[in-house]
Amino acid sequence: MALQPVVTPCDLQVVDWLQQRASHQSLPLIGVQGAQGAGKTTRCKLWADTLKGRGITALVLALDDFYLSYQVRQQLAASVHPLMASRGVPGSHDIARIHQCIDQLQHDLWPLSLPSFDKGRDDRSADRRIDGPVRLVLLEGWCVGVPAEPDLALAQPLNHLEAEEDSDGRWRRYINQQLAGPYTQLWQRLDGLISLEIPGFEWVARWRGQQEQALRQQHPPQGMDEAALARFIAHFERLTRHALRVMPALADLRLPLGADHQPHQLIQRFPP
Repeated sequence: MALQPVVTPCDLQVVDWLQQRASHQSLPLIGVQGAQGAGKTTRCKLWADTLKGRGITALVLALDDFYLSYQVRQQLAASVHPLMASRGVPGSHDIARIHQCIDQLQHDLWPLSLPSFDKGRDDRSADRRIDGPVRLVLLEGWCVGVPAEPDLALAQPLNHLEAEEDSDGRWRRYINQQLAGPYTQLWQRLDGLISLEIPGFEWVARWRGQQEQALRQQHPPQGMDEAALARFIAHFERLTRHALRVMPALADLRLPLGADHQPHQLIQRFPP
């Protein structure tokens, strides 16, 4: 069962906070972080729609839309590590293109051409045109705002995927280097950070599994089965657990999610 777009009191508090940012700052760039299945896309659309009702146009940029092409990831698989063929981890996004889009937004240059990604084909699709202007930008993605891990944390494999397919740690070290370099440079452009906090790592499989089941029903033969999903999630386990540990100290707004997939509390790092 997919997450239903319900506007909760916490959502309205987030919208109030975003509206205040848009009123006092020129085109704030707000990051939205949350594990796979947390509902980032749904919540960002809900917030943007609510802001639109208040006369504020918000643009949602999804990190997923900026995946490198299938061909480029195959080249990374050959030159860096075979696991880099899979999309999702740091190193599989076109960070330069994100900077380019943000620069264009900040210089109020329209129309804006945004990339899109076809997950069914596992490759880029045609760009989409966005007409402006906008007053606020939301950048959503599972690793948005997440810092690199200490080198010592990479020494031991975390799961079967790392133990069997990255026994020498080359893949996870490359990911961490990307996170410490190009990704951190992008995070430094954020004017605020919102974290959707899942109850625990085990909820990734539960909620992402619901999404995949819905995808299989709506667009067969798309959607991963249980075994494929478990392997896919293993790619992200290390940084997802890392994010759960560090985000409480980094996020400006925290939205702990309940078992019903809805936020019932908003925690602000610096209360007004």
